[in-house]
Amino acid sequence: MHASRPEVIYLDNNATTCVAPEVFEAMVPFLTEFYGNPSSAYSFGKLVEGHLIEARAKVASLLGCTPKEIIFTSCGTESDNAAIWSALQTSGKKHIVTTQVEHSAIMNQTDVLERMGFGVTRLPVAADGTLSLSEVENAIRDDTGIVSIMWANNETGVLFPIEEIASLCKKKGVLFHTDAVQTPGKIDLRHVAKSDIDFLSLSGHKLHAPKGVGMLYVKKRTKVVPYVIGGGQERGKRGGTENVASIVGLGRAAELALERLSEEQTRVRALRDLFEESLLQRLPHLYINGKRDQRLPNTSNIAFDFVEAEAILMRLDRAGICASSGSACTTGSLDPSHVLSAMGLTPARARSCVRFSFSHYTTEADVEYALKIIPPMIEELRAMSPLNPEHRDNFAYDVESAREREEKLMAQTMAAINE
Repeated sequence: MHASRPEVIYLDNNATTCVAPEVFEAMVPFLTEFYGNPSSAYSFGKLVEGHLIEARAKVASLLGCTPKEIIFTSCGTESDNAAIWSALQTSGKKHIVTTQVEHSAIMNQTDVLERMGFGVTRLPVAADGTLSLSEVENAIRDDTGIVSIMWANNETGVLFPIEEIASLCKKKGVLFHTDAVQTPGKIDLRHVAKSDIDFLSLSGHKLHAPKGVGMLYVKKRTKVVPYVIGGGQERGKRGGTENVASIVGLGRAAELALERLSEEQTRVRALRDLFEESLLQRLPHLYINGKRDQRLPNTSNIAFDFVEAEAILMRLDRAGICASSGSACTTGSLDPSHVLSAMGLTPARARSCVRFSFSHYTTEADVEYALKIIPPMIEELRAMSPLNPEHRDNFAYDVESAREREEKLMAQTMAAINE
């Protein structure tokens, strides 16, 4: 039996979030008392169905859409996959436009589709992580079945002009999907229904709801082919008995996200900015990745030159601070982040980058503690680093030895996790 971990300073909210107490409280009755199947004909099931209807309306309010435009799924990945698959099936077309910086849910699905004979155009981004509208327009072909572009990048927080892209796609007669998993509670989405967005994906565990629940927005009159085939649940658009407790939790989390929008844009943004400016003042050779004024208010991706991110993360973990080197869905890869590589970072700099992501639950004390720990830690690691040009003559350094060190660090990290 593992001993319980000490209290942590959690700065990895783009990977997952804690379940809000209000969300947990809303879920409990549906794990204990109201356990009926919402598809059942008797009153016990109908009672549960009523709460499902209520949760659907709450989630719809987050997007300013109608409840009928919401399909509940198991996660953001399923929602992404379902949108792309449905668009290709209904259009009969064989080409997809996406970007080089998408989440692995899109990257890996399009890789599979490409092997199946579909064409895929992956658009580049600029050095600051931004995307050109003209690049999108030029990539759309007569056989394009769907354009899928994330609203906010999960690693850098950079925002793309999604509504403009959606309007462009509509003019071209092409369906548009956006992976908006990182956005709820951080930017206002209540105008989605008035936009030209056809599909939009969200995931519960990114907005203080539990893992294992997500949703797909499908604009009215947009044709849908079920990705999960089963019974007639979700009006025949997604088979499988609904995860009622988690859906109720997602509904409550949607309410909280709307309530906290102002705080995210002010207090949380101020904490993030304080964190970045303090580090920039105290450490040389430090760079913020992504366009500074076009990011989510909670996300900071920082390059600490001459130090490997895995070494930083191990030290942070020992100090009780949680952060990451990129998407949690690609943790364990020794390759540089595909997002940072697409932005033109060298492999060495990309491997020095750490993502910090804040939330409603992040306190000033959390940030003060992190700022106390990080500068001296980076200075110490740089003093030992063979990547530091001041010490290059004292070390036999080449690409192979760097990868050997990374593999050793990864093995040590995994061993520590398993202890």
